[in-house]
Amino acid sequence: MKRISIRSCRDISSLVLAREDRALSWPERLAIRVHFMMCQACPRFEQQVRTMRGALDLWRGYRDDGGD
Repeated sequence: MKRISIRSCRDISSLVLAREDRALSWPERLAIRVHFMMCQACPRFEQQVRTMRGALDLWRGYRDDGGD
């Protein structure tokens, strides 16, 4: 039987950032979910990443519509 290891906050934050660029495997997604059940800081980091992504999307929209 394979033992599940709990990943560190550093590993999870790397996965959260990687998810912005690629689709994660199911073990990676599971690792994030398990870690989020035990950690309060990492879900907040994920929310910050989502907020930054939304702000950048808005900025790109303003930049593209601006016409020099």
